[in-house]
Amino acid sequence: MKIFYSSVLILSILFYTACNNTKNKMAVIKKTRTEKSFGNFNGEAVTEYTFTNENGMQASIINYGGTVTKIITKDKDGKYADVILGYDSLAGYLQKGNPYFGCLIGRYGNRIAKGKFMVDGKSYQLATNNKGQSLHGGNKGYDKVMWTVKTKTDSSLALTYLSKDEEEGYPGNLNIEVIYELTADNGLKISYTATTDKATPINLTNHCYFNLSGGRDSTILQHKLQLSANKFTEVDSLLIPTGKLPDVKNTPMDFSTAKEIGKDIALVKGGYDHNWDLNKSKEDMPLAGTLYHPASGRFMQVFTNEPGIQFYSGNFLDGTLSNTKHNQKYIQYAGLCLETQHFPDSPNQPSFPNTILKPGEKYLHTALYKFSIK
Repeated sequence: MKIFYSSVLILSILFYTACNNTKNKMAVIKKTRTEKSFGNFNGEAVTEYTFTNENGMQASIINYGGTVTKIITKDKDGKYADVILGYDSLAGYLQKGNPYFGCLIGRYGNRIAKGKFMVDGKSYQLATNNKGQSLHGGNKGYDKVMWTVKTKTDSSLALTYLSKDEEEGYPGNLNIEVIYELTADNGLKISYTATTDKATPINLTNHCYFNLSGGRDSTILQHKLQLSANKFTEVDSLLIPTGKLPDVKNTPMDFSTAKEIGKDIALVKGGYDHNWDLNKSKEDMPLAGTLYHPASGRFMQVFTNEPGIQFYSGNFLDGTLSNTKHNQKYIQYAGLCLETQHFPDSPNQPSFPNTILKPGEKYLHTALYKFSIK
């Protein structure tokens, strides 16, 4: 009996020790911020800020272009992987042809027809950097400038930029602040604010390319997408809105319930690169859509106070980019964008939600990308 009780005691001690060791290992993860050099741009130091929350999720941002360089989340087996496309070094983000991986977009995200608009009776001409249209702010949008680090904590980074009057043809000195926050419940929250001294169009967004497989799949065609929208913005052959907002029902544009992206993509000429008119809601931050990768179990929800979301299926990726993460070949459909925004070409479309910011007003835009396992 003494031997029996001694054995039980020893086993109990071992079990207690194992449990405590497990708890200690689980408690090792702390909310932290680390910083490392990411190169130089025009003589200014580029720094990568990496935030880790208590669950082990990570997000990394550099002050060049306000670019998100990594989002690392776990799958259903507990394995962590990076779920956005990008580069291992600054050289990739500086290369010609970089398709706006992870960066901040402005002064006007998306397209403005022929680069022209009028404000207060005055006509303005922007650079026509995309097939005769203005795209993502012009030749040198906010993706190609250095942002100033205003504040930083263990979970957030506040960046500012002064976009001067007539920069890229836009009127007014625009003071912008963007705050990236890694939340305790595995969300990357992006808060945009701006003020101006002249009336100006504004449409800020972020251009992350997601692939929730974390390197398992070369494309996003097997991802399941749902968008909280019954209408989308019809566009012409140059992706400029016609002004019409057709119903998505019985069309390839219908993501009102989740479906595989590859199901109908062949029916959409050129692939998906459209704005969806989000359903109206009384909530401050309604759900705009969800993205699910069944094989990994990763599930992403997108919340925003913006009226639209641009779903771009990575149509123009062709495998030729260099300096990519782990030398991956980013082929067509390798990643997708879900850009919270106002509608394209709104300055020329009176029926679309207003995008003109006036002196004395404040631009407020919030987006939340929340990750979990399903």
